[in-house]
Amino acid sequence: MVSLLAQTAPDGRVFGLDLQTFFDMGIQLFNGILLSVILGWLLYNPVKQFLQNRAERIQSKITESEAVMAKGNKLIAEYDKKLQEIDKERVEIFEAARLAAEEEGKTIIEAARKEAQELKARSMESISKEKARLKEESRLYIIELASLMAEKYITQNIDDETQEKIFEETLAKLEDTQWQN
Repeated sequence: MVSLLAQTAPDGRVFGLDLQTFFDMGIQLFNGILLSVILGWLLYNPVKQFLQNRAERIQSKITESEAVMAKGNKLIAEYDKKLQEIDKERVEIFEAARLAAEEEGKTIIEAARKEAQELKARSMESISKEKARLKEESRLYIIELASLMAEKYITQNIDDETQEKIFEETLAKLEDTQWQN
């Protein structure tokens, strides 16, 4: 390629600084500047606008995420507060239930004591009545037995005349005595 350039150059020169070279360089410089201005005008503003829009979108997303984060933190704080309140309420409910259970237990124990006392009183009354009934039955049985023994003794040892005399005396005593209610 160097040999090719050497053939196109004027005799004895590799590179010539003549008017034509300056004119070509000026045109190329003008074309470069014009191209830069046109491309800057055509591309710089849209690219700048695109980057600005992108920065605004990113900033809005950051702002939104910060707002969502703040809202989330606020909700977390509210839920933590509600959980603490629920824990307090749970403790209060358990305490109230425990106290109610103790009261109910005391009431049940007191009712059981009363029932036991009533049962004991009824049992004692029943025993007392049974004792009185047995005493009366025993008394009647003893009287009947004594009567039978006396009758048997009298029938064996007393004759008819003595028996008649005792009967008359007993009848007289019964007539003089008043009945008691």
